[in-house]
This record gives sequence, C-alpha cells and structure tokens, in this order.
Amino acid sequence: MVIIMLGAPGTGKGTVGKLLSEELGIVHISSGEIFRSYAKKHDKLGEQIENYISNGLLVPDELAIQIVEKRLEEPDVKNGVILDGFPRTRNQAIVLDYILKLQRKMVDVAVELDLPDDDIVDRIVKRRTCINKNCREIYNLDFRPPKKEGICDKCGGPLVQRIDDNEETVRKRLKTYHETSEGLINYYKRENILYTVKMNNESNTTTKDVAIEIRDYLQNR
Repeated sequence: MVIIMLGAPGTGKGTVGKLLSEELGIVHISSGEIFRSYAKKHDKLGEQIENYISNGLLVPDELAIQIVEKRLEEPDVKNGVILDGFPRTRNQAIVLDYILKLQRKMVDVAVELDLPDDDIVDRIVKRRTCINKNCREIYNLDFRPPKKEGICDKCGGPLVQRIDDNEETVRKRLKTYHETSEGLINYYKRENILYTVKMNNESNTTTKDVAIEIRDYLQNR
C-alpha cells in the first residue's frame, strides 16, 4: 500500500503519518527529515538544500525527486510506504507514479489534512522537536506538551525549536505551498484517490483521532 500525506506545513502530516505507520505496519518516510539530514552534510548538495529550507522555499523538483527515488529503493519499503511531504507539485506526482509503476506499485490514497493558515502559524511557532535523530518526536506547547519542559517523553533527549519554525518563515512557506498545491490536489482528485480531513485548532480532535479515521476509511473503502 502506498499512501501520500498532503497538507500545508504544520497540519500534522508527520504525526498522523507516524501513527498510521504503527496502525498499518508500513514504513513512514518524511521528505523533510531526509532533506534536513542532507542539509547537515558539509557538501555542495547539503548547502543547496539548507539554503532552500532556511529561506522557507521548496526544494526544487529535480533535487527532491533524486533524493526520494533513492529512498524508495531501500528494502524496508517493499511492503508499503507512507510518503509525508512528497510529492509537493503535480510534476513530482507524475514522476512518482512512473517510479512506482517500475516497482509494480501505485498510489492507493492521497490524504489531505486541511487546516486554516492562522491555525497553522499558531501550531508551528509552538512546535518543539526532539533533537535525537533516532527519535525526532514532535510536541506542541498547547496541544501536546512534554511532561517535563524541554525534555522528550519518549527518549529523554532535548527538545528544540527548529530554526525555520518562526512566523515570517512559516507565512512564506504557506504562500509557496498554496501557489503549488492546487495542481497537486486536483491531480489526485481527478484520479479519484483524494481523501480530505477538515481540521481546526478549536476542535477536540487529536492527531490520533485523525489517524484512526484514515485507517477506518482505508479498511472500509
């Protein structure tokens, strides 16, 4: 099974994707985590990616496809994958379909998490991430605070605010997202595999509730 997680930065794609991974027993791949791991490398490719990320810009199609395609060749994705953050453009979606076709696979469902921009900004500036590369657990100071301030509940590692988790960068990322997402959403809508979950910060719906809703949808469709 191949699941695509769609939605603007801060909608909870990563958290929902991880929960779905546990529910369905397939690997969750975050393109953002892959890109950030490359950005930490002191080479030409790493510097290019770091420049895009720090300025709130999308990694160009050619680079994104090259990196994600490499990851999809790993043996742990043989039985299925949840792709979080890729594809981000219609062109990437078309290329992904071609890559999957070569592996005799196809996208089963594209899940769109829909959240208003102001709610997204509020969520992201209050987001904290575990620095441990083997954990990377995500918290929110309002919705999911750690039991001990600044410390990860899961592994005990320190929590940090990512350098790009500030309002100015988030607004820029949202503008970029809206400019590129319409064609992508319409692409999966035409393929009749789009499933949209409406969200807001005022409801009591948790990411776990959203993951269960998606799991039930997949099992009953």
